[in-house]
Amino acid sequence: MDECSDPDAKVLFRVSHDDDSDSANVETLWAWNLGDDRYKLDNLPYFAYSVSCGDIVYAPYDKVEGFPTFQQVLEKSGNRTIRVSFDPALEDGNDADKTIKGLVNLGCEYEGLNRGYIVLNIGPQADFEKISDFLINSEANFEYADPSYEELYGEEAV
Repeated sequence: MDECSDPDAKVLFRVSHDDDSDSANVETLWAWNLGDDRYKLDNLPYFAYSVSCGDIVYAPYDKVEGFPTFQQVLEKSGNRTIRVSFDPALEDGNDADKTIKGLVNLGCEYEGLNRGYIVLNIGPQADFEKISDFLINSEANFEYADPSYEELYGEEAV
């Protein structure tokens, strides 16, 4: 794998809606094909839970979907993922901008689906608890994606 080249595959994730319907969001993440249906994820998940950039996943090719399709995580990267939504959206100098700058100072990287929906990558060296506390104290609208809220606090905390 050449760190300077682009990833060579997309892995499909189906994320069921919280309602009782059979509908789901479909998300494809860039990844490196490691062979034997194993892929190393190379971007942040906007919808999928319990996966982060750098994780190695098992995703056999699905003829119906037309993509390698996520089945399970094989190896965690140590990265964690939090999603933040802003209203009003991120603009230079506003509260959202101050929040993002604070998160970057705490060791986060981020990607935006748009200026109102940002996904944070929290590397293994960053203090996850300090970042969570910062978001709570900033009164930010956020969700834990990896680990999920349930993975952090258990089903009974929901």
